[in-house]
Amino acid sequence: MANFRILYTEDDETLAFLTKDNLEQSNYTITHCNDGQIALETFKNNVFDICILDIMMPKIDGFELAAAIRKVNYDIPIIFLSAKTLKEDRIKGLKLGADDYLTKPFSIEELLLKIKIFLKRSQKKSFEKKDIYTVGKYQFDTKNYVISTSSEKIKLTERESELLKLFLDHKNVVLKREEILKILWGDDNYFMGRSLDVFISRLRKILANENGITIENLHGIGFRFSATD
Repeated sequence: MANFRILYTEDDETLAFLTKDNLEQSNYTITHCNDGQIALETFKNNVFDICILDIMMPKIDGFELAAAIRKVNYDIPIIFLSAKTLKEDRIKGLKLGADDYLTKPFSIEELLLKIKIFLKRSQKKSFEKKDIYTVGKYQFDTKNYVISTSSEKIKLTERESELLKLFLDHKNVVLKREEILKILWGDDNYFMGRSLDVFISRLRKILANENGITIENLHGIGFRFSATD
């Protein structure tokens, strides 16, 4: 099974430990946060496949957090886990864009099933994403590995195209170096890292005339592809 990454928020230490332990035993990578503010900053600076959110948390509650996450990523699955059992709370959560709402105490088996369902659905949606992206003044054709304007057409290699698409799917989000290498090459060894640097250098040159686009190198961490819409 793929090593999916889950952002999990819960301020009850005992429940958080038990839930995190069970999810990790199912081979998920869990990042746990015990308040909403830390969770939001963590989400903005990392890549996750699904969010599991408690509602009653310090600083930023789960409802506010879900709304903020939706502004950054419209598609990521969100599951609420809450002691709030009123129908109005459930409706509010779903209106904010949550995919499901489980009340405490919940069954870990049911949670695992929900995670599996929503990850599968999310993966299917990602495969169905559009083939043409707008990158500033450029049009990027992912199927034909071409980035073009009305006056020029630049052919990319397959790997350069995959890298640019990865950046565009995670625009304005920090991608860790090892994550990029494992997604594109399935490995994060030294030689693949050198190839990644070459591809990023070439993409920078191609996009150098577009002022709203930068590929920022965060030393010791990774890269952030920033673009103003």
